[in-house]
Amino acid sequence: MSADRPADAAASDAADAAESAAARDDPASLPDTARSFGDTPLLSASDVAVSFGDLDVVSGVDLRVEPGSLVGLVGPNGAGKTTVLRAVTGAVEPDAGTVEIGGDPAASLSAKEVGRRVASVPQATNLAFDFRVRHVVEMGRTPHLGRFDGHGVEDDAAVDAAMAAADVDRFADRSITEVSGGERQRVLLARALAQAAPLLLLDEPTASLDVNHAVETLELVREFVDDGDRGAIAAIHDLDAAARYCDEVVVLANGGVRAAGPPESVLSADAVGAAFDAEAFVGRNPATGTPAVTAFPHSDVEGRRVHVIGTGRPAARVVARLAAAGHEPSVGVVPAGDAAAGAAADAGATAVTAPAFEGPSAETVGAACDLAAAADATLAVGFEGSGDAVGPNGEVAAAADRLVTVSAGVGDAELLDAVATATAEE
Repeated sequence: MSADRPADAAASDAADAAESAAARDDPASLPDTARSFGDTPLLSASDVAVSFGDLDVVSGVDLRVEPGSLVGLVGPNGAGKTTVLRAVTGAVEPDAGTVEIGGDPAASLSAKEVGRRVASVPQATNLAFDFRVRHVVEMGRTPHLGRFDGHGVEDDAAVDAAMAAADVDRFADRSITEVSGGERQRVLLARALAQAAPLLLLDEPTASLDVNHAVETLELVREFVDDGDRGAIAAIHDLDAAARYCDEVVVLANGGVRAAGPPESVLSADAVGAAFDAEAFVGRNPATGTPAVTAFPHSDVEGRRVHVIGTGRPAARVVARLAAAGHEPSVGVVPAGDAAAGAAADAGATAVTAPAFEGPSAETVGAACDLAAAADATLAVGFEGSGDAVGPNGEVAAAADRLVTVSAGVGDAELLDAVATATAEE
């Protein structure tokens, strides 16, 4: 800022910045939805199929977006997420199936009417012309204007609110070619918000964004739908983000819908592994309480019963990796509430626990000893040998037929090799 800049101009800038921040934090400041459809689904697609030439991309796709809901499309690259989004807006004509927008067949709606009902944020952010940022956002008002109409007060207000909500008002007068890829993506989001349509379609809306703006974008979309009249469907590559923000997740893979429903029921280790051709462990994010997905490369191991001795994050990580590989882990004795016990719970595995800061009962130690004795292998995590497993876990280690010690920082390959080596003589 120039040293001789008038104080009232600086004060005005500060006031504008405060107003923009307030707009981003207040969902009521988003442009008013131009159309409400009550309880009618904003989008309903049934048995949709799309092909390009001889290539069948997707078939049998069913989708439904209700007012007040955010639906996430997830799946591997090439699964057809973008194709599905384009098909439901008419950008790609389906080979089969029906699509309704606001209760009316999409094919019966004019392009202008579709624009009043659906706003899209594409994955590609390249624009063919060198427009100012504000002009790009103003394009969102096109469905509401006649052929020779200019922007009115309502249009300007919608553009102002959308730019503030997407945090792009700071560079309104800059050329769209002068902003970064992430900033350009937020400009396109602002354009969609200015469109004031009740249904928002987003194709990888956070792909070019840093962590801060990715979270802000999904929070904004969440606010968009939480008013109850609006809804959104988004292709999202981040499974944890989809679990955190979406009401429903639709898994696309191998040419169709493989699972659909609330994130807690859809994002299982089996479903994720099958869709993404990877081994997966699904735990619980301690900060949000939503599913947290960790993927691993295929290990191609024979499943074994493996008991784990150890506590804290090192043991928890071992339990998670064993479960993802298809082994049947158990753990104990560990304090109640220990991270290893939590990982076992997420894996559906047995954990023998004792009250924290109290010694386990003989019955509890006996239960852990039974698990170790019955296991195909027992892993002592973070111990050099059974003698270092002090207290009750020393008894558990002694009960094991095949005891293997691994370091607290054991690598994935080394861990799985240790199990394979210990059970090779069976």
